[in-house]
Amino acid sequence: MTEALREIGMIARALDSISNIEFKSFDLTKGQYLYLVRICEHPGIIQEKLAEMIKVDRTTAARAIQKLEANGFIERKDDPDNLKIKKLFPSEKGRTVYPYIKRENDYSDEVALSGLSDVEKDILISLLRRVRINVEKDWDFVKKGNKRIY
Repeated sequence: MTEALREIGMIARALDSISNIEFKSFDLTKGQYLYLVRICEHPGIIQEKLAEMIKVDRTTAARAIQKLEANGFIERKDDPDNLKIKKLFPSEKGRTVYPYIKRENDYSDEVALSGLSDVEKDILISLLRRVRINVEKDWDFVKKGNKRIY
């Protein structure tokens, strides 16, 4: 069954590579668009939740967030109830770029799923969601410092 994971990996890497090339003109580098999209879709999200949503470690998320903030795509704001918490919001620049990223994502979805019927698309999404849920269990386990036994 490794063939399924290889196919998923090739699709993900190809689409990520396309996005990185196309978003370079906005000064978005390697994968930063993923963070910006989630922040635009979830204004006020905290860094830890964002890292969990994208499935990266906190250090990787922190670096990407720092770069996005330095380049003016996002802003950190204090949580009024807990000053230790910094919430992430898109800046005007981030909100301006977001529709272009969304259009690219919609187009990539359309291309990737072309030739599939609506029923096939629903089945594919359902199966991929189940695969993600299965993988998330191990991801959470390993993220907490545990070692899988295989």
